[in-house]
Amino acid sequence: MSRSFRHLRLALVLMLGVLAPRVALAHAFLDHAVPGVGATVSGSPGELQLTFTQDIELALSGVKLTTAAGAAVATGRPSGSGSTMSVRLGRALAPGTYIVHWHVVSVDTHPTSGTFKFTVAP
Repeated sequence: MSRSFRHLRLALVLMLGVLAPRVALAHAFLDHAVPGVGATVSGSPGELQLTFTQDIELALSGVKLTTAAGAAVATGRPSGSGSTMSVRLGRALAPGTYIVHWHVVSVDTHPTSGTFKFTVAP
């Protein structure tokens, strides 16, 4: 095999590696939320809306809301589609700090979870 043929073959293999379509194997992380991460809102929101960096499996995902003291706050079942998940709040929130605990499974089956806080101003 000639030296130039080996170089050509190596160049073709490298080009195929660069040009071949790639499968995204990323995790779904929180992109943004309403109320926002660390936000202070002037009144009780009617729902929590979380948007992730990739589509999620809604049936395998969820949200829990607690007060800063750890007491659970009633929410509805998660709804949404694609990369967005929402939950309705069972009641108006009193002024104070709340913690959103979320867990999702992305469409590529990777689970992720996290928390963030927001505050309802008096």
